[in-house]
Amino acid sequence: MEETKLLEVENLKTYFYHDEGVVKAVDDISFNINAGKTLGVVGESGCGKSVTSLSIMNLVPQPRGRIVGGKIKYYQENGMIDLSTLNPRGKEIRKIRGNEISMIFQEPMRSLNPVHTVGEQIMESLRLHRGLNNEQAKKKAIEMLDLVGIALPANRVNEYPHELSGGMRQRVMIAMALSCDPNLLIADEPTTALDVTIEAQILNLMEELQQRLNMAIMFITHDIDVIGEMADEVIVMYCGKIVERAKIRDIFHNPKHPYTRGLLNSIPKIGAGKRLIPIDGSVPDLKSLPTGCYFSTRCPEVMDVCYDEDAPEVNFENKQSAKCWLYDKYREELSYE
Repeated sequence: MEETKLLEVENLKTYFYHDEGVVKAVDDISFNINAGKTLGVVGESGCGKSVTSLSIMNLVPQPRGRIVGGKIKYYQENGMIDLSTLNPRGKEIRKIRGNEISMIFQEPMRSLNPVHTVGEQIMESLRLHRGLNNEQAKKKAIEMLDLVGIALPANRVNEYPHELSGGMRQRVMIAMALSCDPNLLIADEPTTALDVTIEAQILNLMEELQQRLNMAIMFITHDIDVIGEMADEVIVMYCGKIVERAKIRDIFHNPKHPYTRGLLNSIPKIGAGKRLIPIDGSVPDLKSLPTGCYFSTRCPEVMDVCYDEDAPEVNFENKQSAKCWLYDKYREELSYE
């Protein structure tokens, strides 16, 4: 069956301008998300995952941050719209944001308004996008709190964010994001503050809603194991670039990029009897990135060419790709051996 394209990101560049220099938080990346499918986005902190999601939502912090290039094509029933061209505060993006495209933010205490009850914050979206009155919106808000596993939802709906635990606030954010049945759900570390039991319940809930609504999910995490449970395809990001993309089975069974292999080697495995192998060093300062491949300073398979030139993206027969000199068929001709 032919898949329906929902979101197409083309050569997206999102930069932040500081007195110390320009931070290329997202630097020329492209990917697609199809209806009903889950795209996993993995990488260490500071690699550009969250900025990518904020770019799609047109919520890049201004004035220092802005989208400086590329397109974010969102396909609606009546045609395509480039989200990057919309006024961040305009009516057009506000009709889409929180309604057709919704987001679970990474830090719920900073995302929830402390002076309004959690119920009121869920109801606001329902009144705005679904046209419900106060009574209908409150009933729906209680249903959503119950759906995400919050006990006594009829009582919790009247409480303020500071009265809830971190895990409960995270579930409120999930309830808010799912309340309008979005076409695309962007989940930025949605289970970080949750214990493993609740995490499993939330992941199952997202999968059930995905199947029922044909909802697409962009699932952002540093935990590649969670991606293995949720995603159909994966993109691996490092320093604002996509270094590998593949179907989920290929990422686990045949990772191509040394960085991807490093992420997988650093995951604890029950009964493996082996020490974890951490990735050497740390992510470089985005204001003073190294020349050539950004991973060259940490890569165990580094070559001379890696220090001089950015690696090309190499495509494999299984639709997997990696941005690495190891697979470039022209490498020998460049006399870097």
